[in-house]
Amino acid sequence: MAFVTGLLLIDAPASALNNAGADTGARTDNTVAVKAIRTRTGDRYPYVSAQAFRYWLRTTLEAMPDTGWQAAPIFRETKVAYTDANPIKYWDDDLFGYMRAPSTKKAAKDQRDADATRTNETPTTDTLTRAAPFRVGTLVSIAPVSITDDFGTMSRHDGDPVPHEHQFYRTVLQGLFSLDLAACGTFSYRHKTGFRNLDEHRKQEAEQRGLIHLEHVRSYRLPHAERVRRVQALFEGMARLEGGAKQTIHYTAVAPAVVVLAVTRGGNHIFNYIIGEQQGRPTLNADALREALSVFADELLSPVYIGWVSGFHDPVRADLLALAQDYPLIQVSHPRQAFAALVTALGDHPAWLED
Repeated sequence: MAFVTGLLLIDAPASALNNAGADTGARTDNTVAVKAIRTRTGDRYPYVSAQAFRYWLRTTLEAMPDTGWQAAPIFRETKVAYTDANPIKYWDDDLFGYMRAPSTKKAAKDQRDADATRTNETPTTDTLTRAAPFRVGTLVSIAPVSITDDFGTMSRHDGDPVPHEHQFYRTVLQGLFSLDLAACGTFSYRHKTGFRNLDEHRKQEAEQRGLIHLEHVRSYRLPHAERVRRVQALFEGMARLEGGAKQTIHYTAVAPAVVVLAVTRGGNHIFNYIIGEQQGRPTLNADALREALSVFADELLSPVYIGWVSGFHDPVRADLLALAQDYPLIQVSHPRQAFAALVTALGDHPAWLED
């Protein structure tokens, strides 16, 4: 099985990209804290949750009509929200996964019946779950930082100013991601948690739309061209990523400053240790990269596409370009060009999307 295995860095020069809510121990009532991991020694590593990153990516993709991205509608009950859970129609249900367990309570049924937004809802008769083919880790600061407490006031009114406070930080965030290519556009109807992607209504739709029936694994599969389109759109969205909290006062470009990509055989991440740090700045662990290229040579199905923005720690980029002279498998470019090269390669190698 083939996977897209990737690593990215986001430059956060003065940012508060994911917040934890009120800081009850602060000196003012109106204080917002950033999310951070605290170690036993007291060091703090700011982070962006995988949920936040996935939200950024979803909203970026929804704003990209040129890719053909089809976002699933969201339905709400009293304390529950869920998508249409139809991966045949909706690309985010396919790649990001879902869980849907319709309530049998009368109040829930009455609410669903009265909801005018459900006109085109796919009927659901069974609990459905889909483990996401697209996996993303938490984006964590590469080094511990001193988080800044910024004090301000609202004073555009008569009377005493209203104090408020918030936190922000300066760091580089690193995250890992992976995409199971065979699972993209392939939908199981097995009675097993994570694999019950389709109920009887969705199986019937799969038959009507002419999906390929993989009876031996109790699954249906979209045509190859449609599967490639969805995967390519996902990576085009990552290249143009937008999002993050506090952007009105801490504007941060969250499109990756660095990305490392390759198609590998198996889902183990082979680039986890190639980025180091010195004094809070990213460095290239050339020995770790050489070792990965050697140890996993038989698992690499594609070149290693590395995008590194000029102007972002240029001495490290120069080290990478020098290393690439000895390893033709490494292709160094801008992150958008690295994503584009992968997108092109996916279209040229249909076998990567097969089991």
